[in-house]
This record gives sequence, C-alpha cells and structure tokens, in this order.
Amino acid sequence: MAEHNDLGILGEQLAVDFLIQKGYVILERNWRFKKLEIDIIALINNTLVVVEVKTRTSSGFGLPQEFIKKSKINRLLQAINSYVLVNHRDEQIRFDIIAIINQAPNPTIEHLEDAFFHF
Repeated sequence: MAEHNDLGILGEQLAVDFLIQKGYVILERNWRFKKLEIDIIALINNTLVVVEVKTRTSSGFGLPQEFIKKSKINRLLQAINSYVLVNHRDEQIRFDIIAIINQAPNPTIEHLEDAFFHF
C-alpha cells in the first residue's frame, strides 16, 4: 500500500480514538454511497457529526485543514443527505474537521467543530 494511504489510515484511527475519548459514538467509518465518501459519522448529544480527517506529516505546505476545498464540502453535503435518507436519521447535523500532523513521537490533533463555517 502507498505510504500516503498508510498515513490516511493511521490518521483516521487516531481521529476515531480521539472522538471516542471525548464521548462520541462512532456510527460509520468510510461510509460510501455511489462515489461519495464520509470518513467518520459520529453521534454526540443528539447531533450527527460528519468528520473529515486530514493527516499530514508536517505543516510545511500548509495546515491539513487547508486542503479541504469547496468541491469536497459539496460532496460531503451530498453524502450526508444520502446517509440521512437511507438511514432515516433526523438529528441535527454538524460538520467537523480533525486535522492531524503526524510527527514522531507525538502527533498533534486539532478538532475543528462546525468547521465549514470557517471557510
């Protein structure tokens, strides 16, 4: 497997562990509908949380969250609309980003709640 794929898998696992420690219930990982994908769908306080995980080895080329473009946001909106319809969900929906810089020995994790309001 390519090194960047390994980094993405590691980042998603770090994000899941982080969310669980904060009391989130993980409903889905890598949920797919047609060509759409959501990294993590979680639940906390009756809020359905769509989490986009971005992992980098350094911030030398910018912060991880800076790599999320409007086209990605639009695909996430389409994906969660499909998820809600398919699974008959009616909770409030929030979009978060978990940005990880994986520098040994301790990765840094930044959780941006309601992240799309920052774009």
